Amino acid sequence: MPKRNDLKCILIIGSGPIVIGQACEFDYSGSQSLRSLREDGIETVLINSNPATIMTDPSMADHVYLKPLTTKSIIEILKKHPNIDAVLPTMGGQTALNLAIEADEKGIWEEYGVELIGVDIDAINITEDREQFRELMTKIGVPMAPQATATSFLKGKEIAQKFGFPLVIRASYTLGGAGASIVYKKEDFDEHLSRGLEISPIHEVMIDKAMMGWKEYELELLRDKNDNVVIICTIENMDPMGIHTGDSITVAPAMTLSDRTFQKMRDMAIKMMRSIGDFAGGCNVQFAVSPDEKEEIIAIEINPRVSRSSALASKATGYPIAKIATKLAMGYTLDELDNQITKSTSALFEPTLDYVIVKIPRWNFDKFEGADRELGLAMKSVGEVMGIGRSFQEALHKATQSLEIKRNGLGADGKGYKDYDVIISKLTHASWDRVFVIYDAIQMGIPLSRIHEITKIDMWFLKQYEELYHLEKEISTYNIETIQKDLLLEAKQKGYGDRQIAHMLGCWESEVYKKREELGVKRVYKLVDTCAAEFQAVTPYYYSTFEDVMETADGTQISANESVVTEKKKIVVLGSGPNRIGQGIEFDYSCVHGVLAAAECGYETIMINCNPETVSTDFDTADKLYFEPVFWEHIYDIIQHEQPEGVIVQLGGQTALKLAEKLDKYGIKIIGTSFESLDLAEDRGSFSKLLKENNIPYPEFGVAETAEEALELADELDFPILVRPSYVLGGQGMKIVINKEELEEHVVDLLRKIPNNKLLLDHYLDGAIEAEADAICDGEDVYIIGIMEHIEPCGIHSGDSNATLPPFNLGDLILEQIKDHTKKIALALNTVGLINIQFAIKDDKVFIIEANPRASRTVPFIAKAYKEPYVNYATKVMLGHNKVKDFTFNPQLEGYAIKQPVFSFNKFPKVNKNLGPEMKSTGESILFIDSLKDDAFYELYHRRSMYLSK
Repeated sequence: MPKRNDLKCILIIGSGPIVIGQACEFDYSGSQSLRSLREDGIETVLINSNPATIMTDPSMADHVYLKPLTTKSIIEILKKHPNIDAVLPTMGGQTALNLAIEADEKGIWEEYGVELIGVDIDAINITEDREQFRELMTKIGVPMAPQATATSFLKGKEIAQKFGFPLVIRASYTLGGAGASIVYKKEDFDEHLSRGLEISPIHEVMIDKAMMGWKEYELELLRDKNDNVVIICTIENMDPMGIHTGDSITVAPAMTLSDRTFQKMRDMAIKMMRSIGDFAGGCNVQFAVSPDEKEEIIAIEINPRVSRSSALASKATGYPIAKIATKLAMGYTLDELDNQITKSTSALFEPTLDYVIVKIPRWNFDKFEGADRELGLAMKSVGEVMGIGRSFQEALHKATQSLEIKRNGLGADGKGYKDYDVIISKLTHASWDRVFVIYDAIQMGIPLSRIHEITKIDMWFLKQYEELYHLEKEISTYNIETIQKDLLLEAKQKGYGDRQIAHMLGCWESEVYKKREELGVKRVYKLVDTCAAEFQAVTPYYYSTFEDVMETADGTQISANESVVTEKKKIVVLGSGPNRIGQGIEFDYSCVHGVLAAAECGYETIMINCNPETVSTDFDTADKLYFEPVFWEHIYDIIQHEQPEGVIVQLGGQTALKLAEKLDKYGIKIIGTSFESLDLAEDRGSFSKLLKENNIPYPEFGVAETAEEALELADELDFPILVRPSYVLGGQGMKIVINKEELEEHVVDLLRKIPNNKLLLDHYLDGAIEAEADAICDGEDVYIIGIMEHIEPCGIHSGDSNATLPPFNLGDLILEQIKDHTKKIALALNTVGLINIQFAIKDDKVFIIEANPRASRTVPFIAKAYKEPYVNYATKVMLGHNKVKDFTFNPQLEGYAIKQPVFSFNKFPKVNKNLGPEMKSTGESILFIDSLKDDAFYELYHRRSMYLSK
């Protein structure tokens, strides 16, 4: 039982739609928290407006409210549930905290007799109000950078005059470093100061003396009501001060910190946590350390809540911070709780890591034309990946292989920069690809001392890079016949992929794989066990590495593989990799449901994914989790090891789908729709032939592989023309062109970025209405789970459109055509599982834009709106466990549900905000309205054509 028996019903505030600076790590925390409360028999009420996440699934809380995150919604919920005893606001990022503070200021919690748990409002105010925080730190003897607060333009100018440049400006009460900037020159100061004052909700900025080049560290702490404190994880930023931690490459455990300084930092962190208030829960503390022998420490900030880093720290250590923080908020103490990994030791312990993790952010600058790509204090990344290895080098390589940016790892893929000026510029102005550019610089012969002088990255990291480059040089002197086992093993232990080794040896990837097999250089799997194997771990959470074979006394050769294969029938679910625009958390939702459905069908479930922010990589979601890159070599080795019945690819978005061809080629069974059908839908020529055979209309189109062919096609198709590459997600590279100059320019640009791609040119149906349908098909029957009509006209990417369920303006004739086309296409493609089809409607005729036989972005939205577990049903159909007719469909929706995209343009002030066929939204919210007379609908409908750009 909980230590506080008076808490029977708890309200959790979610983080709302995903924006840059606040992504799905808070859905992960919230989901953990809800599960933690339910374990103790507590009734849970959740408010969150994000339909794409597993957190708002009806299975997660007793009562889920998909409502706007406002005090008005809070009051409605409290009236409906007078039994709510407490609110836990620390799981939903800054959004939840700000809402809890606003409700507190309005006296709402007091009026309804609701207690705030897990946090102390005074503690938040102290940490957010930089002036108060500074005074407190001075009082407890914790040093900080010289800093002062400005609430007016004039005061800001005075401070700058006193401190001199460079300076850091930070806006109070903002998230993800919004409004923060480094100002090097006096003439840039006014603009940055005005922006900071404007962005801060209380129009206040903190101006600090910039500690450029100092090293940055983060500590994750937990404290209980008895004042027991544990430090769960120490994270070192490879990038020094000046780049937001969310945009930094981070490493755990800390690599370059002396033990003396680490002990000092621990003591400071604990002192800081205790000084800001008397609360039980999680806390994140950031420090800067001088890059000299003195190792001076200064405090940067403290966040009294679970943070972006606590999701990473949870996955890095296997210690579920949000789950334990929730228990502490309920009154438990650390010594009363189990270590979730061993189940036999207490949670009052500090994890020790016998491996290294490296996190690399994932950016999407290509979606924001004209964006300032230099990294700084305002976070710009949209997702992240994590690599686990036995060494920093192995983990770094695995993380770079997880990014899905057409790189095979560091160097050795022929894609590095060769221009001295470009390399120096990218090192000087921290670029998103600096992690690769460091390698290019070493390859070019730029001395480490020069790289260090420019980047201020610690010499230890640069030497690790240099070792990798020396190894590449050595391997390149051999060929596939002459390379020896020890060298091949060393390359694999340092994380080089078979593709990279093939590049060095001048042979095929498959030849390197074969050579490895012959020489016995094979992957082994290790448990993530939080206690460096001192105690037996029971969680099936693995990463791969390479070990030299040991020989026992009787001559048996062994290597320690900790992943034991069972006799059960198994299913592998391929995850969706890092979040990015076009492929977000909705695919993680589908993967989690796929895993749960496969388990219900009696399979052992295996998850492969590398995204630390999500529920799919929680160690107790699937029966076995392989925290590995969704990268061919890693997947193939796991499949060889586990021998599953098959692999589910249609739930993990384009990431998983792109691997279908390889799986098919290697004779690995794809569960559900076959590779032939997946490929047919992607190949525009074959797909159009299928549509023609079924008398289904589609816009006139052609396929071009050169600019010459594209120009010839333009004469037949008539402008405007929609140009798009094949096999891409989120409308990447799509554009509507209106003349031959524009067409030539765009085609040349596309073929440069995506060589050897087939480009599709469609006649664009100007002014058409766009709609889409999602359906489940078992090869015989088709059930349409939802038809949505877009409020914006055709030409704006479906992910950026406001869409209504059910349609608001389509007559019976059109709806019949949509239903008829959907059923015909699903059956003609031999779909087994989910399919999404997009339509353009013009002059009462329904044209097909495209069909995707996979889980789409809209499936979670429809499932939440209709209160039906569609992914669960679809997975059971894919597995052949059920037919469509076995399910009793009973959608429930009064009125309409509107899917509203949310953008993060505020991170890129100078970017063109026009919308078009390439997706730009980072998240979405759901809005329920009773009728079309609702003001919200009227306003959306009124604005529908404002953004449309050619």
